[in-house]
Amino acid sequence: MTTKIKIVFIVIGFIVLSCKDETTKNNNDQVSNQGHPNLILTKAGVEKIKSQLGSIPIFDKTLQTTKEDIDAEIALGIDVPIPKDFSGGYTHARHKRNFLILQKAGALFQILEEEKYAVYVRDMLMAYAKLYPTLPVHPQTRSYARGKIFWQCLNDSNWLVYTAQAYDCIYEWLSEEERHVLENELFIPFANFISEENPQFFNRVHNHSTWGNVAVGMIALVMDHDELLEKALNGLKTDNLKAGMKDNDGGFIKVEGQKVGFLANVDEPFSPDGYYTEGPYYQRYAMYPFLIFAEALHHVKPELKIFEYKEGVLLKSVNALINLSDADGEFFPLNDGQKGMSYYSRELVTAVDIAYHFGGNNPELLSIAKKQDRVLLDDAGLAVALGIKEGKDKPFEKKSINLSDGPNGDQGGVGVLRSEDLELVFKYAGQGLSHGHYDKLSFSLYEDGEEVIQDYGLVRFVNIEQKGGGNYLKENKTWAKQTIAHNTVIQNETSHFEGKYEVGSKHHSELHFYDDINSQVQIVSAKETNAYPGTQMLRTFAIIHDKDFEKPFILDILQVNSDNENQYDLPYYYLGQIMKANFQYTVLPELKPLGNSNGYQHLWKEATGKPSSHNSKFSWLNKGNFYTITTISDAQDDLIMARTGAKDPDFNLRREPSLIIRRHAQNTVFASVIESHGNYNPVSEFAVNTYSSISNLKVIYNDENYTAIQIEDVSKKVKVLLLANKDASKLSEHILKIEDKEYKWTGPYNYKLKSE
Repeated sequence: MTTKIKIVFIVIGFIVLSCKDETTKNNNDQVSNQGHPNLILTKAGVEKIKSQLGSIPIFDKTLQTTKEDIDAEIALGIDVPIPKDFSGGYTHARHKRNFLILQKAGALFQILEEEKYAVYVRDMLMAYAKLYPTLPVHPQTRSYARGKIFWQCLNDSNWLVYTAQAYDCIYEWLSEEERHVLENELFIPFANFISEENPQFFNRVHNHSTWGNVAVGMIALVMDHDELLEKALNGLKTDNLKAGMKDNDGGFIKVEGQKVGFLANVDEPFSPDGYYTEGPYYQRYAMYPFLIFAEALHHVKPELKIFEYKEGVLLKSVNALINLSDADGEFFPLNDGQKGMSYYSRELVTAVDIAYHFGGNNPELLSIAKKQDRVLLDDAGLAVALGIKEGKDKPFEKKSINLSDGPNGDQGGVGVLRSEDLELVFKYAGQGLSHGHYDKLSFSLYEDGEEVIQDYGLVRFVNIEQKGGGNYLKENKTWAKQTIAHNTVIQNETSHFEGKYEVGSKHHSELHFYDDINSQVQIVSAKETNAYPGTQMLRTFAIIHDKDFEKPFILDILQVNSDNENQYDLPYYYLGQIMKANFQYTVLPELKPLGNSNGYQHLWKEATGKPSSHNSKFSWLNKGNFYTITTISDAQDDLIMARTGAKDPDFNLRREPSLIIRRHAQNTVFASVIESHGNYNPVSEFAVNTYSSISNLKVIYNDENYTAIQIEDVSKKVKVLLLANKDASKLSEHILKIEDKEYKWTGPYNYKLKSE
């Protein structure tokens, strides 16, 4: 019997066992057997915290900072304004501040036993109980599911997830009459509005719905409300929606036969490796409700064994997410992702603490917690604080990693290659739900936490009211989601899957092979056969640590085979100042967009050139380091220098450059080496090792079975990378004769001196 089926039986079991007559079932003044608090804080945990206060530095520091923050809010008084604004506006920001403050004030009441915090929580909740019954849906009409306190149900759900924790902390302090008012005037109507009145929001698989499911589930656990808990875990029994109906993000609300509810939102978006299909930015956002509700279920419904669900994927996902961050802890902006979001966020403080406490006390997580320099004011936060105090922390070692996508791990994935300070992120994943981009086989490159070749991320100024109310801007669809915005091949100026969600969501790339065992060569290869009908792509990245080079270098090999001749564009979105190119180019006297649609309309065509040799070189300086792309050129190639910002009247796009290799062919191989070399010190004004170490790069063999790339450095040493294009078995033996030399190797690739 599968874990999933077992859980469903357990859920049914506890609902049946707790069955009462209708009057008793809805008597929400009952307290659970262990009493309150019991969601995140527990009675036993509170007593343990109290006994340790003054001797656990990171916990004590967090407690003091929180106390100062909440005391300042209490002094200002309670403000529960009538909702009217988008994200970033006053009413939105105030209500968001309120739910964060409520949760913290509840924790302070339990830990410090100062009644002023309970009074503050009660009085604010009573203010909401008075306001909520009078509210229509929010006056801003942009969302597919408008909230009441906020412009979308998503933010209403945020409010309830946090507020349920505050209510749990003062539950036993309140009178029965006060609980009756809060539950019947505020919490039950609120939960029913999120669920029954907004099935298009509640009943689907998406981070939005996770928040909705958890909001209803958290308040259900506080009130011991079985009916609401069943909705949270398994969704609404019927939602009266047409299968395949779209939301305004372009994502499907529900497809026929799809399971919904919290358990489905664990089953579907997470791969067995813990990768979340929407990408790390939204995984970070969703980790809070996933783990907070899991912790609450663990405390209140231990029979569910929620942390064991799907082979413990919720705890496993925290490690996966940390591995999807750069050297500075900032998450790679795959799909819709705001740059700068990192594991210093409040969601990741929660995730790290809970994963440490319930996931076997991994000492590497303590090193992340030390960097975060704060903990949760609860049982998990105490466990982390004690672990740090006792010196149990160990460095979190980020190595090369390959994370599968899809609920069964068979829908492509993301590979991260790491060597010294270099990190290469290769995306060959599924669509990523409505936050996905059309960018199969795309990549980005980092050095010591700095972007070298970037992924654009999202087009949104989150919670900045001046920019579209802090919401997604139209250029997110017309630029950021389009294939030309990414470092991958574009055929005939048309995005992968024609930029259609319903097509892209049916397909994913396939891993060809991945190998990180050899410290000299970290390598990943993947295929894409559906982005363009009749066209197959195979892309391989290797970070090669070669003693004849100053630093490791990247080898990028992209093979394209098609039924017809096409125009192929391969952009590299480098960051920095151009230093030198070995080809002649002409700067255009008048800027014009590179194209008319599919994102091309947002690129200014600044200069064009033609290769002057069979290798084209392009160098730039960024953050004190020199970089060079050496790419194998065809005489008929166009080398285009472009920059974002065309047809952008509101200046919503960053103005950033790219080098685009344009080629007309039926079948072709794009092969390039990307080097980091030398440095420039503006204080000493010394420039060191400013030129590429590659003297010659060429394809010496290519057919459907094998590809061989030859690299000659400036000291005349010649190396060869050999690739098996079909047979990726690690055990297969290969023999390939190139000119007068025979190469023998085992496995999908080999890197060696040509003379060996």
